[in-house]
Amino acid sequence: MVPIIIPQTLPAGKILEQENIFIMNESRAVHQDIRPLKLAILNLMPTKIQTETQLLRLLSNFPIQIEIDLLATKTYKSTHAPKGHLENFYTNFEEVDNKKYDGMIITGAPVEHLDFDEVKYWQELEKVMDFAAKNVYSTLHICWAAQAALYFHFGIPKYELPEKMFGVFPHRVCNQQHPLTRGFDDLFHVPHSRYTEVRREDIEKVPELEILAESERAGVYLMATKNRRLVFQTGHPEYDPYSLRKEYERDISQGKKINVPENYFPENNPKKEPWVSWRSHANLLYANWLNYFVYQETPYNLEDI
Repeated sequence: MVPIIIPQTLPAGKILEQENIFIMNESRAVHQDIRPLKLAILNLMPTKIQTETQLLRLLSNFPIQIEIDLLATKTYKSTHAPKGHLENFYTNFEEVDNKKYDGMIITGAPVEHLDFDEVKYWQELEKVMDFAAKNVYSTLHICWAAQAALYFHFGIPKYELPEKMFGVFPHRVCNQQHPLTRGFDDLFHVPHSRYTEVRREDIEKVPELEILAESERAGVYLMATKNRRLVFQTGHPEYDPYSLRKEYERDISQGKKINVPENYFPENNPKKEPWVSWRSHANLLYANWLNYFVYQETPYNLEDI
């Protein structure tokens, strides 16, 4: 297995090394005579280290070097990241807008109750999505970012749910022949944690879009444009075993009315250790995206994008 390339002191590196995941620091990577895939991650989550670790864990399961640029918004500064973390490991869009990337990931964000144009960094995000359409071969959007990108590119609205879609839900594949769903089980599980949704009837009005997987309970899950340049997932397959538990405990501590996440704790008992039933799907999804939508499609010379 060939590693992902990350800064030498990135906190996620120590966590991944303890999990026996093969990573390589930048100084060692420069001696490797191979062009790595260049990926940018726009991390909109307040839990920066947790989210970057989850994504790097999945990206490491690919046999080509991957060079990562971590991006954060300039118009809104996270107050949850440790002091100095953003300054040491992140850059903003203005500093990379002259680059091209094989792939980009845009994470979700806890801003679903706001209209898109009420989000403090919405105009900056619009610039990033416009940049990605022209300078990134394939962009993967997660949860709220998927809703935001569907709205930005195609005018597809999001809708408030009567209660939080919260838990681990079974999904079915809509197109077994599609490269992004290659190897998926007929039924697979994905965590969801959101207050809004996009609807099948709106997506079906857009000829460029194809629905690839959905859930009877959680709705449309995985979509892509037919040219493979844009991918949208409404759930969180990148979540680690305790992500939903931490969100549940946080909401309870804040006095929010929240149900126990469905299909997560044995016997629906929050005192028991949660079951992980989505890990294999998560690894396969990211491997398929990197292989079929990025590695095999992107030009060797990035300037040709």
